[in-house]
Amino acid sequence: MPPRAPPAPARGVWLHGLHPVAAALANPARRLRRLLLTAEAEAALAARLPPPWRIAPERAERARFATFLPEDAVHQGAALLAEPLPAVPLDRALAQGTGPVLVLDQVTDPRNVGAILRSAAAFGAAALVLQDRHAPPETGALARAASGALEVVPVVRVVNLARTLDELKRAGLWVVGLEAGAPVTLAQAGLGGRRVALVLGGEGEGLRRLTRETCDELARLPIAPEMESLNVSAAAAVALYELARI
Repeated sequence: MPPRAPPAPARGVWLHGLHPVAAALANPARRLRRLLLTAEAEAALAARLPPPWRIAPERAERARFATFLPEDAVHQGAALLAEPLPAVPLDRALAQGTGPVLVLDQVTDPRNVGAILRSAAAFGAAALVLQDRHAPPETGALARAASGALEVVPVVRVVNLARTLDELKRAGLWVVGLEAGAPVTLAQAGLGGRRVALVLGGEGEGLRRLTRETCDELARLPIAPEMESLNVSAAAAVALYELARI
């Protein structure tokens, strides 16, 4: 029987699932440590991303993944131990893309953050801004929910969100807070021709007072009055689609 894989070291993250593993292998910014694959997963990964890869795979049976991944991890027989992605400065993220910027005000669920990253990649967002202390770290669950988008969309972590919103304003972005009680919808806000930084509040609490007051304006999604709000990841997807149509 082959030796069991040890738990991830402190600076390593086990990415799991074919999409996240393939995206990380294709990302030259990723520093890779170990790649574990079942025979079926190796064939599926090779069809998605033809070898040679930057790291040699180790063959593993499916039961082995339970020794180092969470019990509910949907790994598809593929796991990659990698270094977390290096921090991206805000100015570099803004210069690398021309799309909107998403800013999350204390969104704490890694699956929500991953789903928002996936929508950000789908609609051409330039970056995702998170608070350093009130946002989840990079994890396998976050990367799995992002389905490869973690390797595509720059993630900027900041200490002070209000100061960062002011920095975005100085860079020429119009800062719009998404708020259910706002007087206008995104479509009514007159955002055509403007580069937008869209701010979304945390699960349950929404935008904090200082964040709300720092925004240039507040806007809402045109949802049925019977529903108070959407899940933050669903709201991000709808809002990005709406911005793309303006």
